Amino acid sequence: MNKHGKVWGCTKNLFCKNNVEIHRIEVKEGGYCSKHKHNHKYNSFFVERGRLKITVWKNDYELVDETIISDQEMSTVQPKDYHKFEAIEDTVAYEIYWTEIDKEDIIRENCGGKN
Repeated sequence: MNKHGKVWGCTKNLFCKNNVEIHRIEVKEGGYCSKHKHNHKYNSFFVERGRLKITVWKNDYELVDETIISDQEMSTVQPKDYHKFEAIEDTVAYEIYWTEIDKEDIIRENCGGKN
């Protein structure tokens, strides 16, 4: 388990396999991450204890969403949406990342056949 210090607290990578990652984060009150986005990953936040504000800048219309989650609550950010989190109080949470397989991810050069 790799632990990484951050200006806002620390993160530990608990699991990373195929299309899923789980990180445990500890965020000090007032600490916040950078405004960022993921091109392909969904990003869910699950709060074990504390309170976390999730801010999301929606891409398809002009809107800034703010959601506050606390003990045992979860919020999910879609891929390509800029977002950040901020701890309203000392918080322990889990970031769960995953990607979805694109069922249409095939480019055919011919239609196949039979000899």
